[in-house]
Amino acid sequence: MFEQLTQLVQQYGGDAVVNNTAIPNEHNEAVISETSTSIFAGLQKIVSEGGGEQLAGLFSGTSSIDSSNPVVQQLTQQVSGNLGEKFGLSSDASSGVAASMIPQILSSLVNKAKDPNDSSFQISDIISAISGNSGQASGIMDTISKYGMQFGLDQNNDGKVDISDAMALGKSGGLGGLLGKLFGK
Repeated sequence: MFEQLTQLVQQYGGDAVVNNTAIPNEHNEAVISETSTSIFAGLQKIVSEGGGEQLAGLFSGTSSIDSSNPVVQQLTQQVSGNLGEKFGLSSDASSGVAASMIPQILSSLVNKAKDPNDSSFQISDIISAISGNSGQASGIMDTISKYGMQFGLDQNNDGKVDISDAMALGKSGGLGGLLGKLFGK
């Protein structure tokens, strides 16, 4: 999981880090590495502090992945603080890096985890990795399933929301088809 997260940070680190004049070029690789470590540690901290429902909302798609999201806010603060402390970046520079990368990385992570054709990220693997394989993982997965059930995502009516439902949703018109059903169109 950490390796995949690092790949996403590298993917989105071009403008925020490499092309950023506030970050000396000799620190680019270390800043990207620290960003990955800080995001992973931040996700673990959210779980350990009882924020499983926030993460479930993130992965189930019931909450937006922008600066108003509490998970995005907490990760942005953590990454910004760590970059400022470890690399002597100004508050503006470190918060700018974090604010531009965190929503992109989380959006990509969630989209990849939901994509039935992308086996590199599985929601259950992500949750297990950040919860340390504790009992919290099953609670988060239960919450994701509960939200999915409320929004009619149990496409095969087996009482749970899983990858087979995502595949069926894709065949039935995807999110547009689901919204059409919800609004009677």
